[in-house]
Amino acid sequence: MANARIIQEKQQIVEEITAKLRESATTVLTDYRGLNVAQVTELRRKLREAGIEFRVLKNTLIRRATANAELTELDSVLTGPTAVAFGKDDAVAPVKILSQFAKENEALKIKGGVVEGRVVGFDEIKALADLPSREGLLSMLLSVLQAPVRNFALAVKAVADKKEAEA
Repeated sequence: MANARIIQEKQQIVEEITAKLRESATTVLTDYRGLNVAQVTELRRKLREAGIEFRVLKNTLIRRATANAELTELDSVLTGPTAVAFGKDDAVAPVKILSQFAKENEALKIKGGVVEGRVVGFDEIKALADLPSREGLLSMLLSVLQAPVRNFALAVKAVADKKEAEA
């Protein structure tokens, strides 16, 4: 009955992948052929520090999970060795880390992924990687919100200085 046990283990893995595809803010599929052990270890370390899970999975298991999660558009990129990064909290972190690593190590290729439940291709992942971080975006928003108040304060000060100079 070893076959039944193996089938059950594979079904468990498919259920686990399905759950992660549904729960993750961002899932990125990569081709890691050509990376040596040291490079893969470095990549895993960077991803782990950001709270991102990185697993090498069989394409057949991923296909079954994408069918369960209704994300079959991903099946077109499931060729060759596939490693998957699951980012739960931050939608941009896995994309930024993998894109930066791919720039430094040409062997890593980003195939595609899922961002907040929507299947995206390489171009959209690259565009997402080029966005500023959440903190950077909040800083930009704060600057925009402060500008009118700052300009008003400068205008009032200029009027006060002019009246003071006239007196």
